[in-house]
Amino acid sequence: MGICDVSERLNREYSSIHVKLNRGMAAITTQELEDMFPDIPDSSQRESAYLEKTKTALIMQIGGKLRSGKPHDGRAPDYDDWALNGDILFWNDVLGRAFEISSMGVRVDAESLARQLKLAGCEERANLPFHRMLLNDELPLTIGGGIGQSRLCMLMIGCAHIGEVQSSIWDKATMDACERAGVLLL
Repeated sequence: MGICDVSERLNREYSSIHVKLNRGMAAITTQELEDMFPDIPDSSQRESAYLEKTKTALIMQIGGKLRSGKPHDGRAPDYDDWALNGDILFWNDVLGRAFEISSMGVRVDAESLARQLKLAGCEERANLPFHRMLLNDELPLTIGGGIGQSRLCMLMIGCAHIGEVQSSIWDKATMDACERAGVLLL
């Protein structure tokens, strides 16, 4: 895995970096995750419980309601096909939790768009220009995904806050908390 190759090189080149990533990637659906951790109602806490053991995972089928009646995570019904999407997560030792670096999937087609709009109670969106064109097969089908560059940098060099790898405007409470924790914001 390229991410692990870069991480290992950073560890060799910079003695101050001590990040160890797991090359083995587990794959699990959101329903399997809920079944595995039925007493954990929060999806991000289930992800962390799983990633603490596996260290690297592809979490698949994010968006639709699970057997509990709740979705694993909020996903728009008019973007990814909920049955054909996934997130790549690593265990983040610095934060002590699962850490998403990529979200990807097959985008909705006419069938999945209509189904997901109905499940989400958003059927009126079918009248919007993009939705109407997709439902009428006037648009090409696509896949997509990306890696959060700042999140990836955080993971690879062992940062606790995104402000350590990208500059932004932070509120006073965030700046004060980071200063107390010894986190240098850009």
